[in-house]
Amino acid sequence: MKLGIVGLPNVGKSTLFNSLTKAGAESANYPFCTIDPNVGIVTVPDERLKQLGDLYHSKKVTPAVIEFVDIAGLVKGASKGEGLGNQFLANIRECDAIVHVVRCFEDSNVVHVDGSIDPIRDIETINLELLFSDMEILERRYAKLSKAARMDKTLQKEAAMQERLKAHMEAGNSARTFELLDEDEEAYFKEYGLLTAKPVIYAANVAEDELADDAAGNPNVAKVREFAKKENSEVFVICAQIEQEIAELDDDEKQEFLEDLGLSESGLEKLIKASYSPLGLISYLTAGEDECRAWTIKVGTKAPQAAGKIHTDFERGFIKAEVVNYQDLLDCKSTAAAKEKGLVRVEGKEYVVKDGDVILFRFNV
Repeated sequence: MKLGIVGLPNVGKSTLFNSLTKAGAESANYPFCTIDPNVGIVTVPDERLKQLGDLYHSKKVTPAVIEFVDIAGLVKGASKGEGLGNQFLANIRECDAIVHVVRCFEDSNVVHVDGSIDPIRDIETINLELLFSDMEILERRYAKLSKAARMDKTLQKEAAMQERLKAHMEAGNSARTFELLDEDEEAYFKEYGLLTAKPVIYAANVAEDELADDAAGNPNVAKVREFAKKENSEVFVICAQIEQEIAELDDDEKQEFLEDLGLSESGLEKLIKASYSPLGLISYLTAGEDECRAWTIKVGTKAPQAAGKIHTDFERGFIKAEVVNYQDLLDCKSTAAAKEKGLVRVEGKEYVVKDGDVILFRFNV
């Protein structure tokens, strides 16, 4: 999974990236200090994995990972090549989802590229640039397809869908809010690779003293939540500066620091939870003395394809899957005890893997 961190210059993108990855991306009070996208690999916090590792005394515990890309700040006109626009758009295109950092804090020492704090204006600035880029792509596709559809009736359905999509986007709506009528339209739509079709998670960057109550009294955050609700997007509140401080602490100090701030989890943990849902992702687990590991898959993935995440041979030679819920396994304290209680199931090729399944795959090639 690759998440692109975007936003206007000086909203806290690189500071957030630093806190998430400890990668030390340059962070400064001027636009475009991030020229090339910084990339960092972050492990996904998963208490289930730690508990299974303790149960099996595993030699190795391997969590799932997320790749974060800190993408250069954007300005108006990016879709026409202004600022670092073309590079910005190309970098977003490679990501699975967008983490849109929105400035919701007041600080006279940190300049805003537009001179004032207005989160909805900032969101719409970036959304419009992405929309303009998508419209250009769609116009070219439609011009070509509509001409071909006059000679080939099999193309008329897609051409009709493109007309609806064009009208939807010309009204200022993102592609992710477009209603697809059937599986054919879903297939057409997926091929376009539109930027505004990507899931968005809004990171409302606030001052330290607003974290404890989740910025309940911040009117700027309220505006972001209202905006996100209309497009069914996730919002999480974060103080990027505090996250960067937390990233420098060891686990015990981190927990104490969070408690002092009145927080139960870090911004990274919030972001992980926020990102799995819109992308339709879950994790299944494998466990044993050699290694306990989390594997990220799409919701609805069947057992053979889930096995293929480990190795293609597992999918090709799939025979069966021995499945137990991780909590049942922890309660029973061993696979043998779970089997005695009938909690370990044998599943075949049609089994849809669930979040938190602990699976042993049987295969033959």
